[in-house]
Amino acid sequence: MEIGIIGAGITGLTAAYDLTKAGHAVTVYEARPCAGGLASGFTDERWEWPLERFYHHWFASDGDVIGLIDELEARDRLLFPRPTTSIYYGGRIYPFDSPLRVLRFTPISLMDRLRVGLVTLYLRLARNWKRLEGVSAAAWTRRAVGERAYEVLWKPLLISKFGEANYQEVNMAWFWARLHKRTSCLGYFVGGFQGFVDLLAARVQAQGGRVKLETAVHSVHHAAGSRLRLETAAGPFDHERIIATCSPQEMLQLAPDLSPGYAAKLAGLESMGAVVLILALRRRLTDGHYWINLPKGDEFPFMGLVEHTNYISPDYYGGDHLVYCGDYLPPDHPYFHYNKEQLLETYLPGLVKINPDFRPDRVRASWMFTESYAQPVPTLNHSRNIPALKTPIAGLWMANMSQVYPWDRGSNYAVELGRRVAQEVVS
Repeated sequence: MEIGIIGAGITGLTAAYDLTKAGHAVTVYEARPCAGGLASGFTDERWEWPLERFYHHWFASDGDVIGLIDELEARDRLLFPRPTTSIYYGGRIYPFDSPLRVLRFTPISLMDRLRVGLVTLYLRLARNWKRLEGVSAAAWTRRAVGERAYEVLWKPLLISKFGEANYQEVNMAWFWARLHKRTSCLGYFVGGFQGFVDLLAARVQAQGGRVKLETAVHSVHHAAGSRLRLETAAGPFDHERIIATCSPQEMLQLAPDLSPGYAAKLAGLESMGAVVLILALRRRLTDGHYWINLPKGDEFPFMGLVEHTNYISPDYYGGDHLVYCGDYLPPDHPYFHYNKEQLLETYLPGLVKINPDFRPDRVRASWMFTESYAQPVPTLNHSRNIPALKTPIAGLWMANMSQVYPWDRGSNYAVELGRRVAQEVVS
């Protein structure tokens, strides 16, 4: 079949890989000048490797993406360091990535620490997530670990991810998924995630597929016979089947002929946007911490600090020490209209709080990236809200991160989703 795919992110490229391997004629259309979607990277003249626009890693349990890397014969390019992940509380940074470190977390009582450990173990072993989606993560975790541990540990996480307006509506199945497959060792690819994406795109092309960059799709509609037409900046293109990997909101704009019921499901899917400021520093910011969860609000203007070069050596980045300051925000938040100088000025007090010796002259370079669709909001009984991959328009499928529930968004699940939608299209 002749199949068109909208979007050269990992979902679209994985679908293209499977489909071209099976002998189908596939063309991937990507609006940006490079493939990768949310996993794409950028470069600096000093660096050997590109860096992701938004911080990324894999878990050792991410079998779908690891399996694909094996198929690409690139297992030797997969790294699994064990960096330190931590939380900030009461003016201190506490490593918090092992049972022993949880037991050493003195801001909560020993009894509460034991409860947190037992509840975490229970969630890691539990299999039936569906019975958890009818209760909020806030209510379940408060009851399970007690008020003090909830207020110190898990309430700040929920607020950071979903904001004050949404955090009490997020269901417990999502929280279960966050803990269920988490590992201490975190995976990375030689050459960054962009290296993995470029390898996957090259394999698609070697199997006969085409990847058209800087080719935005404006609409999808019926053409002659049973074919579908993509209207693009480069002209119209007809295909027998189309897979759209764009956001639900973009899908509504691209395909106005969707049935009212399916369109209503798309319109009802809420999501948070992401804003990230990346700093290239002349010296490290923290003493070996990779990921620090922060209590967003009065104390910090952003929710997470990721010092990438406490995970991957600064040698690959010309000696730069690379730090992400990231936040999940409603898509209409004012930060989306800031320039990077305004955002840096806003974020500087948080950096000084992390390291009182930090000075702005340590910043060699900075970059700012935003995405309006970065984190789906899974409300109670969310499985009822997920639209089918196959849309009511004959020959048109949709596959995006809102459909990997109960799993959190991530490139491992993008691979799984890409393979699933490719199988549906040909079956």
